[in-house]
Amino acid sequence: MYPATAEPRLHHCLEREMNDFKGVIIRKELILSGTLNPLKDLHLGKLALTKFPKSPETWIHRRWVLQQLIQENSLPSLATKGNLGAAPVERIHRLVQEEMDVCSEAAGRYPSNYNAWSHRIWVLQHLAKLTVKVLLDELSSTKYWVSMHVSDHSGFHYRQFLLNSLIRRTVTDNNILVQNQMVNEQNTSLQKEEESAGTEAACAEEQSLDLSRRLDEEMELCSELIDNYPGHETLWCHRRCVFYLQQHLSNKLPLVSAVLSSVDSSDESLSNSHHSPATGHMAQAMDVDGLNESSSKQGYTQETKRLKRAPVQDSLGPEMEYRFVDKVLSTCRDVDQARFATAYRKWLVTFLGQ
Repeated sequence: MYPATAEPRLHHCLEREMNDFKGVIIRKELILSGTLNPLKDLHLGKLALTKFPKSPETWIHRRWVLQQLIQENSLPSLATKGNLGAAPVERIHRLVQEEMDVCSEAAGRYPSNYNAWSHRIWVLQHLAKLTVKVLLDELSSTKYWVSMHVSDHSGFHYRQFLLNSLIRRTVTDNNILVQNQMVNEQNTSLQKEEESAGTEAACAEEQSLDLSRRLDEEMELCSELIDNYPGHETLWCHRRCVFYLQQHLSNKLPLVSAVLSSVDSSDESLSNSHHSPATGHMAQAMDVDGLNESSSKQGYTQETKRLKRAPVQDSLGPEMEYRFVDKVLSTCRDVDQARFATAYRKWLVTFLGQ
């Protein structure tokens, strides 16, 4: 706990203009000196965000406080002091859930709150460790929010990050399965090797089918929102990204490097991530969020070059997209909707090389 004399001082910091770093510095000093409990500061920071939901200083400080909590020996000491009474895993899960609630509230208070959504991604990366369960939970929990905020690109950008992270996790898990298979080949009989390979292939296929279903559901959501809320460019931009991921998952396209990567520990915001995807060369036809340059270079092969040069063969996916756009153009009366649909159709033609 902290002295009663410190509380008025803290509340004064919360009320002052958040563009000033002085209030944040005072709170850091109080935490480092042991005067202020980090969990108490998170609560005070939540109050500050109700008045300054987009304040970058408040979000940066909040990440700093969370880093203090997840440092080595930090969580055990908290348990000893009785500040958190649950097991470490449960405490982290509680922190993640509380941060998600704070981000949702702040995003609702300020439109296109890139700082709130970038903080949400940071929490996924550093607290939740991008586990599949949390990613799927977030995909489900943010569905209603984006449906009620169809012009807010930040929310859809976040869902693109979730989908892309799920794909990357699947690729990583499959690589681990392959590595385990190679180790088993040195120590097991041929029969056991075949059984192991069959099990791993089944797991990989199940994951792939699940991801395909998730992308289909996202495309259905996008179609529904476009029909119900015509004239919102954000929905068409999101549709491009989902369609690209579908083509990648069906092995028609490589997962190209992103121009804009996800938030990292340097507190980089998403303030520049709201631009529409490019519409030129296939390698630049869609900016997929969440990939770093090193992973792109590692997977760059002659097959990748061939896929970049060759046009995508016609399939049920492209045909359905053309039918959807033609339906929108033939039935809509909204000028902006027609303009966005026409632009999307031109993008399809360029993107598919047809």
